[in-house]
Amino acid sequence: MNRPISANQIIWYEVAAFSLIIALSWANELGDLTQRLLGGSASSNWREAVLENSVALAVAVPTILFSWRLSRRLHHLEGFLRVCAWCRKVGQGEDWISIEQYVEMNFNTQTSHGMCPECSRKFKEEQES
Repeated sequence: MNRPISANQIIWYEVAAFSLIIALSWANELGDLTQRLLGGSASSNWREAVLENSVALAVAVPTILFSWRLSRRLHHLEGFLRVCAWCRKVGQGEDWISIEQYVEMNFNTQTSHGMCPECSRKFKEEQES
C-alpha cells in the first residue's frame, strides 16, 4: 500500500520550488546566466531582480498558505472511516468489508466477539419477557 504524501511534504515541495525560482532570478542577475546560456547581452539591473522576486513572493505566500489549509483539510477528511449505517461494513476503497476484516488487514490484529454490559443487560431483559 502506498503511503500518502503528508500536508507538510506538500508545503515543503512548494517552498523548495518557489525558492528555486528566486535563486534562479538572483543567479541570473549576479552571474549573467542569460548571456552564458543563451548568448544574450550582459546587463545587470538589480531593480528588475528585486521586482521579479517581489512578484514571486507575492505569488508564493498566498499559494503556500492556501495549499497548506487545503491539504490539511483533505488529510483530515481522508482520515475518516466510512461505516455503513445499516450493516456496519467498512469502506475500503471501492470495496465494503466487515469490521473484523478491516481490523485484521489494517492493524494486523485478530478479533474476537463478546457482549458489552449494556447489550448483555438488554438481551437478558428480552429473554425474561
